[in-house]
Amino acid sequence: MIRAFRGEVLSVSGDPRSDPQAVRHDTDALLVVEDGIVIARGPHADLAPRYGDVPVEALPGLIVPGFIDAHVHYPQTDRIAAHGEQLLDWLERHIFPAEKAFASKAHAEGVAAFFLGELLRNGTTSALVFPTVHEQSVDALFEAALERRMRIISGKVLMDLGPEGLCDTAAAGRAQSEALIRRWRGRGRLGHAVTPRFALSSSDAQLAAAGALLAEHPDVLMHTHLAENRRECAEVEARFPAAADYLDAYDRFGLVTARSVFAHGIHLSDRACQRLHESGAGIAVCPSSNLFLGSGFFDFGQADRHGLKLGLGTDVGAGTTFSLLHTQGIAYQAALMKGERLDPFRALWLATAGSAALLHIADRVGSLAVGQEADFVVLDPQATPLLARRTRGADLAERLFALQVLGDDRAVQRTYLLGDCAWNRDKT
Repeated sequence: MIRAFRGEVLSVSGDPRSDPQAVRHDTDALLVVEDGIVIARGPHADLAPRYGDVPVEALPGLIVPGFIDAHVHYPQTDRIAAHGEQLLDWLERHIFPAEKAFASKAHAEGVAAFFLGELLRNGTTSALVFPTVHEQSVDALFEAALERRMRIISGKVLMDLGPEGLCDTAAAGRAQSEALIRRWRGRGRLGHAVTPRFALSSSDAQLAAAGALLAEHPDVLMHTHLAENRRECAEVEARFPAAADYLDAYDRFGLVTARSVFAHGIHLSDRACQRLHESGAGIAVCPSSNLFLGSGFFDFGQADRHGLKLGLGTDVGAGTTFSLLHTQGIAYQAALMKGERLDPFRALWLATAGSAALLHIADRVGSLAVGQEADFVVLDPQATPLLARRTRGADLAERLFALQVLGDDRAVQRTYLLGDCAWNRDKT
């Protein structure tokens, strides 16, 4: 089936700092989709004669690629806005008790359904997702994502040093991960990630098993946390005294590769940054949660000096919003704290094609290029009276920046998956 969408289309296929041509904008574009895949994109005047018999749906607002959340925790949905602690105490007080409930498959199914609904409502069409240590928490998420046709990557959390009720073993963690890979590989738009929670939650034996899993399955990612909080960094240093730094604690077990996605990375040595660059591993920047937990601010300048691969994550529930649109605005503010002025087009790239490259799905999503899956979002610059006033008569950069700073889920008018509308603000 062929269909077409007409409207203003914007995408950023690469980092505009190094490639200004990556910003592609058509004020009156035609986006032609066949069986969920983009087969043509360009000025309406150029493409309309070629597709004159194709039904056209006119879309108001600004059409951008679907947002791609490079780091988010679905079991923490019900603990968003949990008061009063920094990272390690926050985990003990708020998060570990909530995650124990995912021993129940029914509970996991209920949270997964709500979580994916929130992603779509906020324009997020793909995500790299932390579940819990429980195998069924992954099954529940994947079942819900398969039903919705979302692109979701996840894998059982490994933590054999976890608290009672959230503790596996090195052997069981590996066996369950392998079973999940076999069970879900090749189904829908799903992908797998080997997922040690962080260096303090796994024994050396489990970290070694995680490295072996990564080596044995070249189609999976590795997803964990890195250098988020100063106390965490100090405890990792004490646990791994022979390691050069936090990253090296992972590297010793084969966990630093081109398929490794590290969340946060806000307290990194230059040595670690150089090693990340050499390996091809990357960082999911999570400015909302870094601010909420008092962890610090990501250093975009340091990352750019070392040429690090970057994406953007909400990190719910330490992150305080499911909106990657608003998270782009928070990233601007976090960058400014380190003396960097994050361009609005670069912020959009981080949340779309940048995250897609980090998650190794850039051939399928992220820039609405011909041959990619037709996941896109319709943004409404008039979603609120303030947005409407601020964007009246503004150029593209100003409109986009205002959407990032002032926008949230209210600015997402529609979300499309594979060319089909999966969320419509005006029909709820």
